[in-house]
Amino acid sequence: MKADTKGVLTGLHFMDGDHSCCEGLLAAGCRFIGGYPITPSTEVVERFAERIPKVGGVFIQMEDEIASSIVIQGAVWAGLKAATVTSGPGFSLMMEHIGLAAMTETPCVFVNVQRGGPSTGLPTLPAQSDMMQAKWGSHGDYEIIAVSPNSPQECFDFAILAFNYAEQYRVPVMLMMDECVGHMYERVKIPSADEIELVERRWATCAAGEYLTYKPDADLVPRMAKAGDGCRILVESLTHDERGYPVITPQAQKKLVSRLVNKIKNNAHKIYKYEEYKIEDAEVIVVSYGITSRVAFKAVELARQKGIKAGLLRLIVVWPFPEKKIEELAAKTKAFVTAEMNLGQIVLEVERCAHGKAKTLLAGHAGGTVHRPEEILEVIEKAISPNSSVGIWEL
Repeated sequence: MKADTKGVLTGLHFMDGDHSCCEGLLAAGCRFIGGYPITPSTEVVERFAERIPKVGGVFIQMEDEIASSIVIQGAVWAGLKAATVTSGPGFSLMMEHIGLAAMTETPCVFVNVQRGGPSTGLPTLPAQSDMMQAKWGSHGDYEIIAVSPNSPQECFDFAILAFNYAEQYRVPVMLMMDECVGHMYERVKIPSADEIELVERRWATCAAGEYLTYKPDADLVPRMAKAGDGCRILVESLTHDERGYPVITPQAQKKLVSRLVNKIKNNAHKIYKYEEYKIEDAEVIVVSYGITSRVAFKAVELARQKGIKAGLLRLIVVWPFPEKKIEELAAKTKAFVTAEMNLGQIVLEVERCAHGKAKTLLAGHAGGTVHRPEEILEVIEKAISPNSSVGIWEL
């Protein structure tokens, strides 16, 4: 399916990541946002509220983030593409409804422009400290997809990617931005509609009463029907069967929750996205994502200038985590340095997947500003020191 041209900008623009994200949501076909203002994400919904009457859709400012995260799910079951936009404290409030979207397989997008925490923290300053929360924030076993842009251009591109993943796998998708990317101004190229590939929701057809809300196709993803189209739809948050009827048994739990997990795990090879830079001969590989990956690139360049064979693995899709790629690289490199704007989150995944075959170090940062390249370089140098037995938490 191609993008609808109605009201969507094209051409070259100079805009920040928040505004670019809004344009990406519109280009993806998002026609409903329920949101609540919170720094540093507010510019996304301000622009959406201004733009959506020209495109044909609805923005509604809800009373809080809890309401925002549930109203979008009603819009999805009415047939729309829908999203909400927030930052750390609001993201925390949305967690129960992220679990609901996972359980009811409601495809929607949660944009999180991350800031320093915990609690109110640093409302106007950056962090990447919500990455584990994106994966594990709601209770129970489930899988989500999380994408991390490092530029305003990618805020546009990955908003489309997030919706494509949501529609393809009937899953909530997180667009994990941060304050730096959100407020950074750069050139953004918005392609024409016929250049934008959109994944269309797989619609179910049924005679009255025949629709099974949660009957999966071969890829474990069920088709959807619109409320009001004559299908009997039961959207149930209890453990349920393929009709949506509650079935409170261990057998039903195993069948349902295993499928919720496996529809992502079994298709992870289609979802993974990452970039490699000078990996081929690297003795130390920096793993990074989002805004920090731009700083890490410079650190790798500085290391190469000093004769250190460093490379960069930049995660674009952070969840599902590219386990096999880390395992493959661990067999060929001496050490990993995970550079992230928190005090140690994705580094734990790198350590787990390296299986002790390569040292794993953290170049962490509490947030408020980005790393300096020299800070990452210092950890790279420690990683290759023959006398260094430094571990993740000793830096």
